[in-house]
Amino acid sequence: MFSTLADRIRGLASLFWREVAKFGAVGGVAFVIDNGLTYYLMHGPMSDSEAKARFVGATVATVFSWVANRFWTFRHRRQANVLREFAMFVLINGIGIGISTGFTALAKYGMGIDDKNMLFLAGVAGILVATVVRFFAYRFLVFNEELDQEPEFSHDHELIEAHPHREHARAAERPAPTSADGGPKP
Repeated sequence: MFSTLADRIRGLASLFWREVAKFGAVGGVAFVIDNGLTYYLMHGPMSDSEAKARFVGATVATVFSWVANRFWTFRHRRQANVLREFAMFVLINGIGIGISTGFTALAKYGMGIDDKNMLFLAGVAGILVATVVRFFAYRFLVFNEELDQEPEFSHDHELIEAHPHREHARAAERPAPTSADGGPKP
């Protein structure tokens, strides 16, 4: 039992770290897109609207991120329903964009910071927080098809989730009490 559990944990860890590496590469490119565009907009066409500039940069980076994560990072987990997957991705990224934009808005309006570089850095801090949220949301909510279909990982969710039917199955596997242990007599 312990060796199969250890094998499952090793397999999940290996799979997890490969996904983290790919997610990190996609995130790195999206980070450059987001911050490059935001910086340009903050110091150019949207110089009076730093939070809006962050929103635009994050939105463009989100579209790139969905395509790259769908076709590379989580390609074996793509959902059959592309519209549902995209809607979930947009929802999760809306939360992420809200976090990064919120950090910029909080710095500007809540703390009274006017320096564009400090506002830019506040958005970067928001991106870092949002990235952690996004990874776990993508992994467990958006791109979650294949893991449950792989036989070696199909029951791993049972390690964390409580299932009432599991208790019934265990009770059915136990032998019925006999007269020797105080149970009903035949």
